[in-house]
Amino acid sequence: MRLILGSDMSFLLKYGYDLTGISKADMRIGYVTTGIKGVRTKEFFENVERQIVEIGYDFEKFDIEGKSVEEMRSFFADKNVIHIEGGNTFYLLKAIRETGFAPVLDELLKEGKVYIGTSAGSYIMCPSIEVADWDETGKSRFGMTDFTALGYVPFVLKVHYKDEKEETVREKMKTVHHPLRLLRDGQGILVDNGVETFVGDGEETVL
Repeated sequence: MRLILGSDMSFLLKYGYDLTGISKADMRIGYVTTGIKGVRTKEFFENVERQIVEIGYDFEKFDIEGKSVEEMRSFFADKNVIHIEGGNTFYLLKAIRETGFAPVLDELLKEGKVYIGTSAGSYIMCPSIEVADWDETGKSRFGMTDFTALGYVPFVLKVHYKDEKEETVREKMKTVHHPLRLLRDGQGILVDNGVETFVGDGEETVL
């Protein structure tokens, strides 16, 4: 099972897609956009999509919300990469629970499809999305109080980390129930059959 967990799109374009082990010509990406629906402005994500197109990757957008298990299986049948984009982590996890996407994802990964997550798409693969609750910008939780996530990795992530957030992160990490790993933009973690490898610009930050 190969998982690629990135902080942002710059990591994916520079490192992430290459880590799939699939050539650009053969790569068929199922691009899940559900989390984007939970954000106030979608301009950033529209720019991300333009970059994917301009670089020449074959991707098809998909919103899991409101889809049946069979519709989800059918969409990913001819894809070899599952890319779950960022957005609102709470909205995304809520949709995953309501649609029954979690067991579908498990089936797809066991078939050998590669997982790519960026931002919220990385958070949901952790045991918990509790770190997403550290946000202080008034982001909606969409009624979510149980932050239990999919648990494919044994750590929780703080993506988009910046040095000016160090004091806040140091304080909040005292309440975290799992090991915390920090990712700046341009950084990510490859998990290949359980083996974790940090990849990206600079060194991994450890507090």
